[in-house]
Amino acid sequence: MNPNLARLKPYPFARQRVLFEDLTPNPKYRAISLGIGEPKHPTPLFIKQALADNLAGLANYPTTNGSDALRAAIAGWICRRYGLAALDPLTQVLPVNGSREALFAFAQSLIDPGHGDAVVICPNPFYQVYEGAALLAGATPYYVNSLASNGFAVNWDAVPETIWRRCQLLYVCSPANPTGAVIELAEWQKLFELSDRYGFVIASDECYSEIYFDEARPPLGSLAAAAKLGRAGFPRLAAFSSLSKRSNVPGMRSGFVAGDAALLKDFFMYRTYHGSAMNPVVQAASIAAWNDEEHVLENRRLYREKFEQVLPLIGTALEVGMPAASFYLWAKTPVADTEFARGLYRDYNVNVLPGSYLARDAQGVNPGLNYVRMALVAPLEECLEAAARVRDFAQGLASQNQERRAAATR
Repeated sequence: MNPNLARLKPYPFARQRVLFEDLTPNPKYRAISLGIGEPKHPTPLFIKQALADNLAGLANYPTTNGSDALRAAIAGWICRRYGLAALDPLTQVLPVNGSREALFAFAQSLIDPGHGDAVVICPNPFYQVYEGAALLAGATPYYVNSLASNGFAVNWDAVPETIWRRCQLLYVCSPANPTGAVIELAEWQKLFELSDRYGFVIASDECYSEIYFDEARPPLGSLAAAAKLGRAGFPRLAAFSSLSKRSNVPGMRSGFVAGDAALLKDFFMYRTYHGSAMNPVVQAASIAAWNDEEHVLENRRLYREKFEQVLPLIGTALEVGMPAASFYLWAKTPVADTEFARGLYRDYNVNVLPGSYLARDAQGVNPGLNYVRMALVAPLEECLEAAARVRDFAQGLASQNQERRAAATR
C-alpha cells in the first residue's frame, strides 16, 4: 500500500459521526442538517431537460478534454463573468468532474517529492481535500491561519521564507470555506509576487464564486485579478470552479480548471491516464448551464433572503457576522465547538459542524476552535426553524453560565 495513506486524517464528517454516535436526538423535533454544504435548491428544469435530451451520448466514450462546444461555453462564461478580453478554450480551459476531484488530482500531477522537502501551503481552516492531496503527493502541508482578529484574512506574512522556498503549490479559496472571506486585488498581487519570487503554483478554489449578496460587487476571481495586474497568460495560476453551487447540480460533477496553458497541458496529460473524462450527457447539460444566468440570479436571491432572515435570529445569541460570500455562517460558540454541536444535536436535533474539524493546530492555535459552521442550504422555512433552535440552545447555555457564576459568588 502507498505509505502516505497512513498520513491521512479522518474526514470531518466521519469525525462528526463518531462525535454523535452515542446521542439520541430529541424526538420532539424533526431533524435539520446545517452540517454539509450540499445545495438543496431545486435543479433548474432546463438543465434536467438537457440531460434527458442528450442520453444518446451514453453510447460514446468521452474525451478527456471535452467537446469544443463545452470548452467554448466555459471560456465564454469566464470572460463574461470576469471581464476578460479573451481566453483560449483550446489551451486555457479544461473540463473536470467537479472541482473536488480536480483540486486533488492537480497536486498529484504537480508535486515533485524527489527531494523529500516539498511543501503545500493552504489556509487554515480549509477544505480538507487540500491536505489529503498534499499528503498523497508526498508533500508536507503548511497551514496559514485566518483569524477573526484579521477579518478572517489569511496571514500570509506569517509564513517563514524557509517555507516559501520549499513551497511547490499554494491552495487558496475565495470565497473561503468556511468563513466566506474574499481575496481582494492587493492580496492577489502579494500572492502573485510571492509566486514570481519562489516559483510555486497557485491553485485557486473558486467554487463559491457565484454565491454572493451584492449584485454590484461580485467577488474578484484570480484570473480577473491577474488580468488587472497585467499578468498575460496567467503564469503559474490555475483557477478551479464548478456548477454544483452555482446551478444546484452537485450530483452532475461538472466543473473546470482554467489559466496557465503550460500547466493545463501537463494536467491534461496526467488526466489522459487518470481516466477523468466528463460524461457526454453531463457535457451537454453543462453547456446549457454555463450559457444561462437567470437561474443563477434566482439562486442568489434565495440565499440572500435566507441570510437576511436567519442572521438576525442567530445573532441574538451567538457572535456571528455576515460573510462576504458563500452559503456558510461561521459562528463563535460560548463553549467548546464539539460540546456545542453535541448539545444542539441532542437537545434540538440540529446538525452543525464543529469548526475545529475543519482546521489544524498551527502557530499555537486551532483557528476553528470554538466555532461551528452552519450551511444555509435548506429551504428558508427549514433554515428559520433551525436558527430559532440554535438561538434557544445558545441562550439556554448563557443562562446556565449565569447561574453558575451567581452560585460561585454566594
